[in-house]
Amino acid sequence: MTADPGELYELHLEQPQIDHLREPVLIVALDGYIDAGSGVRLAVNQLLSSLEHTVLVTFDVDQLIDYRARRPILTYQANAFTDYQAPELLIHQLTDSDGTSFLLLSGPEPDSQWERFVAAVGQVADRFEVRLTVGLMAIPMAVPHTRPTGMSSHATRAGLLPEQEDWLGTVQVPGHAVGLLEYRFGQTGRDTIGFAAHVPHYIARSEYPETARTLIQATADATGLLLPTSGLDEAAATVRTQLAEQMAESTEVSEIVSALEQQYDAFVSASGRGLLAQSAPLPTADELGAQFEAFLADRERPGS
Repeated sequence: MTADPGELYELHLEQPQIDHLREPVLIVALDGYIDAGSGVRLAVNQLLSSLEHTVLVTFDVDQLIDYRARRPILTYQANAFTDYQAPELLIHQLTDSDGTSFLLLSGPEPDSQWERFVAAVGQVADRFEVRLTVGLMAIPMAVPHTRPTGMSSHATRAGLLPEQEDWLGTVQVPGHAVGLLEYRFGQTGRDTIGFAAHVPHYIARSEYPETARTLIQATADATGLLLPTSGLDEAAATVRTQLAEQMAESTEVSEIVSALEQQYDAFVSASGRGLLAQSAPLPTADELGAQFEAFLADRERPGS
């Protein structure tokens, strides 16, 4: 017998803001699978730091998280353990810049009981008559940072997103909780869309605020919510400056980015082509990342 999904979470209904929830949007932004450039994490931080919010749902992480796979932080000080950073999987209620309430599910992706977790989120969605669920991801791609941030989008039915060309065809990807949630929600008739921002794979292991800004803007465009992104502007500008300096000071880095630009431009101008135009083999993500990390380490040495 399947355990009751309702036992996975606790509702916090004492807040007066509950009265303002009218068919809200639910944004799903989990970490633990792929979050290139920390785009999803930065988007969550931006929303929670910029908008009024309160906790609406708390999930029982003891049932969902494998602590040995992702060990929480214990602080040891003065011969004693003084702090414990317990993981939190929460649904916040937020209010956008126009006073419209929406929901944000964030925290670590569950390690187990995915079906039960999805059913639990479905119960919450039904309880508050969620009108649309939006899943966010950030994936590494062979694209240059000097071109607009690309986006893969998908939906549980036609009409939820503008029509787009099917450039990818049929592929199989590793399972993840956000993808399963979208699939199961679609099976039960809940409107759900997903956005995956494309992050240059050579900076996928570094923070790339432009990704978060792109995800937030795409969500705002699809839902009608007024979501602030100005808090990311300065950080994004700083990263762009750093990348420009790296290209100017390293011929190798500049050539790598130039090759990606040529592929990107060929794809944009071509019709019926794959994601990337054919060209000479490019370095792998690990090779590109190692080159940038070595370059940054050299810049940080005294006297450099």
